[in-house]
Amino acid sequence: MIRWANEMPDDFIFCPKFPAIISHFRRFANCEGPTDDFIKGLVALGKNLGPAFLQLPPHYAPKHSTNLIPYLKAWPRELKMAIEFRHPEWFTGGDEAERVWALLSELGIAAVICDTAGRRDVLHMRLTAPFTIVRFGGYDGHVSDEIRLKNWANKITELSKTGLESFDFLVHTTDSVHTPDSCQMFSKIVKSTCDIDVRAPTYFGE
Repeated sequence: MIRWANEMPDDFIFCPKFPAIISHFRRFANCEGPTDDFIKGLVALGKNLGPAFLQLPPHYAPKHSTNLIPYLKAWPRELKMAIEFRHPEWFTGGDEAERVWALLSELGIAAVICDTAGRRDVLHMRLTAPFTIVRFGGYDGHVSDEIRLKNWANKITELSKTGLESFDFLVHTTDSVHTPDSCQMFSKIVKSTCDIDVRAPTYFGE
């Protein structure tokens, strides 16, 4: 990871994803070794490190959080973390879910906000930390992509007034070939809407 950091521009930020052995296979039990290795990699990124991205398995419901809770409590506070909840019960307001949501606020851990068609419950807009990660699922240049990107640009202006310290916007599309185009579009929209310069990917020869 040190090599990755050295090869990137000074203002490039990594949001490393937790290894599946922690989240999906061991499900936060008996994973001290893999966690220590992951933390060493995060620290090696130095000033290029952003929030670490923890994606829960799709069937990981609030009732399964017995091991998740102590894992979050043991996570180093100086390392930012954002969790992506995927099971629908995380968004229906049950006691078990709300216990974890409250813990996130207590520990300063963010909740990933997802903007993707067909799962509007994951577009929860709950801020549990002074930073957040948004995962934007685009549809290969469909007109709806530009509309939603413009909505997010307006939201950046709104969120900046709440004291939000950082906003990481991760773009992916159904066919990843189109992802750079979506990123370029968002860069232009943010510049015109928020007067913020966002580095956009370029193609070879540009």
